[in-house]
Amino acid sequence: MLVTNKAPEFTAAAVLEDGQIVEDFKLYENFGPKGTVVFFYPLDFTFVCPSEIIAFSHRIEEFKNRGINVIGVSIDSQFSHFAWRETPVEQGGIGKIKFPLVADLDKNISKAFDVLLDGSVALRGSFLLDADGTVRHAVINDLPLGRNIDEMLRMIDAMLFTNEFGEVCPAGWNKGDEGMKASTEGVADYLAQHSKEL
Repeated sequence: MLVTNKAPEFTAAAVLEDGQIVEDFKLYENFGPKGTVVFFYPLDFTFVCPSEIIAFSHRIEEFKNRGINVIGVSIDSQFSHFAWRETPVEQGGIGKIKFPLVADLDKNISKAFDVLLDGSVALRGSFLLDADGTVRHAVINDLPLGRNIDEMLRMIDAMLFTNEFGEVCPAGWNKGDEGMKASTEGVADYLAQHSKEL
């Protein structure tokens, strides 16, 4: 289990958001000021994957405005990532996405994050790392189930809220909602006021 523990460091080849290929991309050197989302997907040039990657890219400013970087990882090579970025969306590519894609050819990153399926490809794992590298949220989807970018943004908002105010976030919490004090009295007060809304 990674949640509450530090994310495993890795160094690997990657294609950066400007299209440059680097051989020594390091996770902890590419953190946002308030944290990072690392997400895994099975393969380049497939079906569900481009919808997720493009959705992350379209929302990248919302992540950056929260101080969060986004990093994608699959078992494909950096050259496959580059070719996929160079292929127009209408021809099955992903276009010039706005975050790095890491090459996990030896599958060691997928193993370290415990998302490798039968030694072949990564499941759709999504990990929210706090600024110090602590994994605060993780979800792993089976191959046919695409992830929800809005839910990751909600989890980021919840993490930033708890970091700032020291309160906890009840069921269905969204940015702008009040939190709960992490005490028996705090929970009782919150439920007395909001139980009908839950």
